[in-house]
Amino acid sequence: MGKTTENKELDNKKYVVDRLLATKRDGMEELIEYMEEIGFFNAPCSGGNHLSCEFGLIHHTRHVMEYAEKIGLCLLGAEEYNKIHDSVMISAALHDLGKCGQFGKAYYVPNMIKDGRPTKANPEQKYKLSEDKPYQINKDLLKVDHCIRSITLATLYIDLTEDEQFAILYHDGLYGVLKYEIQGNETPLYMILHWADMWASRVVENKEMFGL
Repeated sequence: MGKTTENKELDNKKYVVDRLLATKRDGMEELIEYMEEIGFFNAPCSGGNHLSCEFGLIHHTRHVMEYAEKIGLCLLGAEEYNKIHDSVMISAALHDLGKCGQFGKAYYVPNMIKDGRPTKANPEQKYKLSEDKPYQINKDLLKVDHCIRSITLATLYIDLTEDEQFAILYHDGLYGVLKYEIQGNETPLYMILHWADMWASRVVENKEMFGL
């Protein structure tokens, strides 16, 4: 990892950690230590979509936090936004915590695909890392959506408000497995988080991927 990349990722980590600590939520220091332990700060963000690379998750998390704040301030104004600022920061920072995995198992693992065909001279099948989709969801984990894991892991150390749990649980909106439950039940915090997540993953990180 080059020096510039290393400095960038340390800056992303500091950005997220500083804002989580600033909420002064009981247990936050212990949660951050746990996030370090389970690899949050160097995990990929997806299998083959946005930021499917080492440190992708912390990079995405910072984007979501930044855009959640911008959206909240723009739509609510400073006075109203400040009332939910801590919840916005906590929800945005922890919405993808479940992508670290659980029960000692990583959520994403390298996606190895067949590399050519065996021959008489070389009968052993060779494998290589997929360029299009370098990671896949770990098949050793039972099928539990990452948003549910995010809440489970976060609440090992801190208390989340009902609104924060709701926003994290449904942050994928109509793209998520709970898409039918969210319709007609949207809250301001949920919408801020969802829009920030969509803007980060669909716009900002797509531009970065293609060098735009």
